[in-house]
Amino acid sequence: MSDFDLDLRAMEEHIADDEDDPEGTDIVLDVLDGSTPPAERIETVAEGCVLLLDVDGDVNELAAGFAREVADMGGNLVHFRGFLVVTPPGTTVDNSRL
Repeated sequence: MSDFDLDLRAMEEHIADDEDDPEGTDIVLDVLDGSTPPAERIETVAEGCVLLLDVDGDVNELAAGFAREVADMGGNLVHFRGFLVVTPPGTTVDNSRL
């Protein structure tokens, strides 16, 4: 056998720390129904997260509070089959296959 040293306890602690870190989230699933403040949506996207929102109502009305600011910061918004995909700057949505 080789002298391979694997510290499982340290790895478990590292994984547990990552799970508690909300900034480590890449994709946030939520419902767009007007119950979440627009500032919270903007902050989540500014932190680098992608929002995948199930639209419950009129998408234009529900996204009005954050859409322009997300677009102005370089993010993207794509409405697709009842969902709104909101991406941070540098993340694009390829819709060329639609």
